Amino acid sequence: MEQSASVIWYLLAIVLVGSALIGRQLPMGGLLRMALLWVAIFAGLLGLFKLAQGQGYLTGRWAEQGAEQGEVAASGDEPAPLPKASAQGASLRIPLAADGHYWVEGTINGSPARFLIDSGATFTALSDSTARAAGLNYDVGAPGVIMNTANGKVEARQSNIARLSVGPISVSDLPVVVSPAFGEMNVIGMNMLSRLKSWGVQDGAMVLTP
Repeated sequence: MEQSASVIWYLLAIVLVGSALIGRQLPMGGLLRMALLWVAIFAGLLGLFKLAQGQGYLTGRWAEQGAEQGEVAASGDEPAPLPKASAQGASLRIPLAADGHYWVEGTINGSPARFLIDSGATFTALSDSTARAAGLNYDVGAPGVIMNTANGKVEARQSNIARLSVGPISVSDLPVVVSPAFGEMNVIGMNMLSRLKSWGVQDGAMVLTP
């Protein structure tokens, strides 16, 4: 499908460029330069289009995980146990889980919660059940925000966490989004990670440093 779309783009570029040049009476050298310029423009636009598609999937990749977690919760099965994170001084070292993602146990205003760490997610996101258990305030009747995920657009409500903690790391006054569409998924996104001194993968583990 993607290859067919690319071919169509290139054919349209050739047709448009050709039709534009036919009506111009330019020397052969000028025609070649003009044709190359237009081809470069269309190639650049196609590249930006593909990049935007890739980023859209990246920022919403946790949504597919959320759907899977929701199915597990609906069936009554317990989530798989997580590899134990360990504190190294002020830093937290989180091993890679069996599903290829980084998960960590934490608390929201003292209420326990499990999080997926996703640097592709702009906001920290909570399931509706997690937000209610933590006593967060949000108006379900207020205008929401539209978020693009791998499963399409979903509407979420904005709220605020007084304190979110994972291991020795805590952040205060953290904006979050809440939606039943997230299933049982909670995500630590870039608006929390950007508050840290550093974060990244070291020897296969995610290391968070406040």
